[in-house]
Amino acid sequence: MLIDSHVNLHAPQFDEDRDAVITRAREAGVGMMVEISDKLSTFEATHGLAMSHFDIWCTVGVHPHEAKDHLAITPEHLIALSERPRVVGIGECGLDFHYDLSPRDQQEQVFRAHIGAARQTGLPLVVHTREADDRMSAILTEEMAEGQFRFLMHCYTSGAELAEIATELGAWFSVSGIATFKAAEDVRAVIRSMPGDRIIVETDCPYLAPVPHRGRRNEPAYIGHVLQALADIRGWSREEAEARTTDAFFALFDRIPRPEGV
Repeated sequence: MLIDSHVNLHAPQFDEDRDAVITRAREAGVGMMVEISDKLSTFEATHGLAMSHFDIWCTVGVHPHEAKDHLAITPEHLIALSERPRVVGIGECGLDFHYDLSPRDQQEQVFRAHIGAARQTGLPLVVHTREADDRMSAILTEEMAEGQFRFLMHCYTSGAELAEIATELGAWFSVSGIATFKAAEDVRAVIRSMPGDRIIVETDCPYLAPVPHRGRRNEPAYIGHVLQALADIRGWSREEAEARTTDAFFALFDRIPRPEGV
């Protein structure tokens, strides 16, 4: 079974053909998807997708771009929303110093609230990090010292040093279509050093379509290209890559029942 651990099916890019996109994913062998929350104003749509489809689960959280609009958010608020059916993670949250669409101190404030919710619920934290390696390392280290939590470095494209620190703190990592890009050898080098039992795959659709679909709208049906890229990078067979990433997925998102025989 193919699993897409990070989809944004609530995005407006899918407004014209959302049902067809989900059907194509199933026809391509995708047996499960995790629909990711990026701001609370669209959480009802995100949660509605999970409630309407047997093979879609969801998270609750605020992307760092949206932090400036969620300064009042608390761990308790996130925890309350996480108690809804089919919510299986906290995030997407973190730091994005590339675009700086929210002030950095506000990004950090909101990120720490998410960490608190993940710590208290035991749900995995879906972490976005871009051009913020030093602060991300510091925050993860500081917060882990306050009390353990599980976390996923989603669509990881940051440096080797942050990857090493995150690995030591117990992180999972997800690989995206970027791994197929010709110019992404630095990303592939980090993928080779990731812990083999804590790697999963994602599309991050509608963004980051893998080769041979690069430049088009991404969708979950393309996750097989990402899985094959991971297999090639790690020297695994396709079957081994699927087995390893499936095991890692259910170890991380352990609120999702693992189907019998998978």
